[in-house]
Amino acid sequence: MSNTPMAANPLTRAVLEIDEYASGLGWDQPARLFALVDTARLRAQEPALASQLGLQEGQESAGFTPIEQEEIPAGKPLDEFLGTIAWPDAVVGCALTVERLMLPPSAEASVPQGLTEAKLAKWVAGHPDRQEVRMTVAVLRDGRRDSALRLREKDSPTEVLTGGDLVPGLAEALSATFAE
Repeated sequence: MSNTPMAANPLTRAVLEIDEYASGLGWDQPARLFALVDTARLRAQEPALASQLGLQEGQESAGFTPIEQEEIPAGKPLDEFLGTIAWPDAVVGCALTVERLMLPPSAEASVPQGLTEAKLAKWVAGHPDRQEVRMTVAVLRDGRRDSALRLREKDSPTEVLTGGDLVPGLAEALSATFAE
């Protein structure tokens, strides 16, 4: 994950690192969940794990290290799965990468009314203006958030859009995993 562009914000760097990792796996992948831990604290408290993760002494330590979690159960709705998560205190944030189909805002007027969720998904999948997008969203316990969007048709690190409010619903769902 060493080709991540330098970003001023450590959370943005973590999001871009996860996006780069997911990109290396290719498209049509399942959702992936990551714990975010403070890199300096990880080095100090778990030097063997830090070494195993390739975190070398002397590297920048101001930031977050993403640690991929177990696979998300297939067939379980993502919102239900996220509702079952409780993070230990050492986890300062979490991130999720997920692929979805997206329509441009201009397509909203043509969405048929009264479709079930399954029929709506099928309608979107057949729409000529659909776009495949990979979303990587990260949140911290203190409320900060960031995200990255990568379109399949513009699958390049220089074409990744970042921002804190790009996927607000998913950010809220991830933030809820830290609720007391």
